[in-house]
Amino acid sequence: MLKRVSVIGLLAVISLGCQSQGQIAGNQNKNQSAEISTPKITNGTLKSYKEVITSEAKSDEGLFTTHFVGDKLYFEIPLNLLEKDMLLVSRIAKVPSGFGGGYVNAGSKVNEQVVRWTKRGQSVDMKIISFENQSDEESPIYQSVVANNFFPILYSTKISAYNRDSTAVVVEVNSLFENDIDAINGISPALKKRYKVKKLDSNRSYIESANSFPKNVEVKHVMTYEAEEPPERGQAGTISLLMNQSMVLLPEDMMQPRLADYRVGWFTTKKYDYDSEELKSDDYEIIRRWRLEPKDVEAYKRGELVEPVKPIVYYLDPATPEKWRPYFKKGIEDWNVAFEKAGFKNAIIAKDPPSKEEDPEFSPEDVRYSVVRYVASTTRNATGPSVTDPRTGEIIGSSIIWYHNHLRSYRNRFMIEAGAQNPDARTLNTPEAEIGEMMRMVIAHEVGHALGLPHNMKASSAYPTDSLRSAEFTQKYGLTPSIMDYARVNYVAQPEDKNVRFIRMMGPYDLYSINWGYRYLPGATSMKDEKKTLDKWIAEKAGDPIYEFGGGYDRVDPQSQRESLGADQVKASEYGLANLKKVVPNLMEWTAKDGYGYDDLDELYGELTNLWRGYITHVITNVGGVYETRKTSDQEGVIYTSVPKSTQKDAVNFLNTHAFTTPQWLLNHELLDRIESGGAIERVQNLQTRSLNALLDEDRLKRMVSNEQVNATQAYTPLEMMEDLRKGIFSELYAGRSADAYRRNLQRSYVDAAAQYVKKVKEDANDAVLKTDIIALMRGEMERLKRDINRQKNRTNDNLTRYHWNDLVARIDVGLDLDS
Repeated sequence: MLKRVSVIGLLAVISLGCQSQGQIAGNQNKNQSAEISTPKITNGTLKSYKEVITSEAKSDEGLFTTHFVGDKLYFEIPLNLLEKDMLLVSRIAKVPSGFGGGYVNAGSKVNEQVVRWTKRGQSVDMKIISFENQSDEESPIYQSVVANNFFPILYSTKISAYNRDSTAVVVEVNSLFENDIDAINGISPALKKRYKVKKLDSNRSYIESANSFPKNVEVKHVMTYEAEEPPERGQAGTISLLMNQSMVLLPEDMMQPRLADYRVGWFTTKKYDYDSEELKSDDYEIIRRWRLEPKDVEAYKRGELVEPVKPIVYYLDPATPEKWRPYFKKGIEDWNVAFEKAGFKNAIIAKDPPSKEEDPEFSPEDVRYSVVRYVASTTRNATGPSVTDPRTGEIIGSSIIWYHNHLRSYRNRFMIEAGAQNPDARTLNTPEAEIGEMMRMVIAHEVGHALGLPHNMKASSAYPTDSLRSAEFTQKYGLTPSIMDYARVNYVAQPEDKNVRFIRMMGPYDLYSINWGYRYLPGATSMKDEKKTLDKWIAEKAGDPIYEFGGGYDRVDPQSQRESLGADQVKASEYGLANLKKVVPNLMEWTAKDGYGYDDLDELYGELTNLWRGYITHVITNVGGVYETRKTSDQEGVIYTSVPKSTQKDAVNFLNTHAFTTPQWLLNHELLDRIESGGAIERVQNLQTRSLNALLDEDRLKRMVSNEQVNATQAYTPLEMMEDLRKGIFSELYAGRSADAYRRNLQRSYVDAAAQYVKKVKEDANDAVLKTDIIALMRGEMERLKRDINRQKNRTNDNLTRYHWNDLVARIDVGLDLDS
């Protein structure tokens, strides 16, 4: 049988925020280690073992035996581990206050890469290996793949000695951990620039500890940098980090990869097969998942629930407050329902942190332990990163990060979006049952990422909007078919709706995706053998929106958006806005604390304004929007469909009514006079101008132009949209009324936006928009508006409004005059 070999150069992966990262994968060349011969030691060439590893050495046996001799660290590397694939995971174990703006914390992973220790004469090199490009050893093209994917050397050191029976090399590795090596340090180039880092101070950088275990080596080392502008002034021109390097031996008995399919959402690893019969390299992706295999395969085949050989175990951080631990555990073990759909019971287990007596080696930084980290930080976020074997996509470890102040995020959202409907939300001290349930679902969401699942922003559009007002429906099905959607609080429910569910929960899509990715297929001996079954499962759910996937990051599909709820975004935003109007008059009462100021009121009001902007954005996406239904070539129907004309017109009508009119409900001066001396006009101007610019986005207008050419009779054309928008934004002009300051600002923004397009003719002759109808449309709109103003401007008795109309005419003249 031909042996598969995969090669490429360096891959550095960084993980920050609520996001996860892709890896590359392939297979290991297991034969190479057999070629290493026992050394012949010549007197005088190398020192003896006892000369290097003296009686004062502090040693720890494991994968490598580590030796501290004074302040020098030696690795004793068995020869049979040379050329073996190991995963080097770099994490920050301790971090200074304010580092990375609060999004880099103790436990943050900064890099992971596969390395191999190799012998070269009297030296040992550590090479960075990757597995993206593939070829069979005996294939002719193999030589070219090897020649064009040379492995870089990350680190090199001289052999100090061999052990007593010459079965291992002894090398000093201080310079690996005490020098500023980009591939393993904790400060990215961007942060070095931000903090004006000058250099690593070798006198204040040192190895703190080294521990060896059967399959991994853990090294902690302090890195101290001189910096002109450290995160906080009190840090005296210094940034010190405690780094943890985990070196893990990857299994030779590799998990069978599973081919990805873009119709089901998974984090993936891309690969290129140069032995493909296609007239190009065969590129494909494999999913990232834990290795779950049934203890009793025969019982599993019979359809019985079977425990996995090795369950997924998450430990709670010792720093986790006792009162929150039950909610964290529930959030982790909620996924057992999904794994049961895949045929496994007790597949995922949550445990309290072990005591020193129970497990003296336990460390949250040890990659052998998957831990839910509780971070004492003002950052308001949570993340779910994982560590993956890039050869097969096997997840081998994970650290869920919960930042303490994320509690504040959910308290605020609950008050703003549910305060009108739910009395429990009308306090800064959210009852434990509600805040605990929110924490539980956040942890479940992040564990979903660590199981391999990305965001599925399309899920929320599967449910009819009005169903979210039903107690029976929401208690049974939740707010969305997937916990991996951003659908945090039920803002659709109205005050008259009783006993509805307000907090998201796991749904049918989650069970479906876990079954698709984790169900064990004992009869399949390769990825291709599995594909027919996997495709069949997708085909069985085709056409049902509950089982559709969409990432929601291109801002084109209105059914695939962050924070949106329900199939009808216009209706959902109307419901959400109706609730906000009821909340604003009550915010002072709900946030008041005797003896304290109005900081909480200021914070809640600002977040409420941002949520209003979010509702507006959900509606804007419908204009020029395109629905995406992921399909393969064997399925009937198209993938992309333009949003119906009626829906787009409804969206613009909503914007004219709710976004571009003066929001008197928001301008509550009893409230504003307690939090600011001024600024309401500027705040509303910024919000309305951003919404207008988003509506007039170039890509949106291009899609509308294109759709008009394809569906001339059914398309909502850019001209119709501009006419509807003009009549709404300039309604005072056509009605002969005065315009207030907020509307005058918006009307100026409208003219400025149109003028910016026309100016492109002069400023950038190569701009692609010049080849479209957009310039003509904007020029025509300004000319039309100018005529209308000149005809209508004297109908008002308000002098300032007449000055404003004259000013707009002057602005239009400047915008149309390309010679000035």
